[in-house]
Amino acid sequence: MLLIDDKIVSLDLLRVHFCCDLAQCRGICCVEGNAGAPLEAEEVDLLEQEYEAYKPYLKPEGIEAIERQGFMVVDRDGDYTTPLINDAECAYSFQENGITFCAIERACKAGKTSFLKPISCHLYPVRLSVFSNGSIGLNYHRWEVCSAALSLGRKKGIPVYQAVREALIRRFGEEFYQQLEEADRFLQAQEAEK
Repeated sequence: MLLIDDKIVSLDLLRVHFCCDLAQCRGICCVEGNAGAPLEAEEVDLLEQEYEAYKPYLKPEGIEAIERQGFMVVDRDGDYTTPLINDAECAYSFQENGITFCAIERACKAGKTSFLKPISCHLYPVRLSVFSNGSIGLNYHRWEVCSAALSLGRKKGIPVYQAVREALIRRFGEEFYQQLEEADRFLQAQEAEK
């Protein structure tokens, strides 16, 4: 583990290689799982405020799920998550050419909203944990549906933290990301000396 300010970072973020391979996985992470994507409290308000901006990109089943369940649901652990369509697919998703995408992100890229998408989705496969003392844990989430991303990441030599660079900077800032890079260089130098 690394300690950067109040963040406890799993070394897996530096050692595991990862690069999303949509051609292989088809965006299955937005479809499978036992709950919706985790949401931060302030994101629930954003999802409601920006609804009209991203609603045109949703499929009818997603609109129905959101309007019936709300912009978030509370999962069995008491955490806020995205609502699901038929207990499977994220209500904020849509398909194009057989690949599942985020409707919020599509609206953002079209200039309709400044909200990119929930940070948990942007950070994936990094998952955040908040501890009782307020510190935040960053862990690599292992999931079979991402096996193609592991293969592509190894082939390209991209560690997890580099794969989610933009999301880490969005959530924790440029300085935090630079400290991760420094830690990576230091650990690589140590390993090279062995």
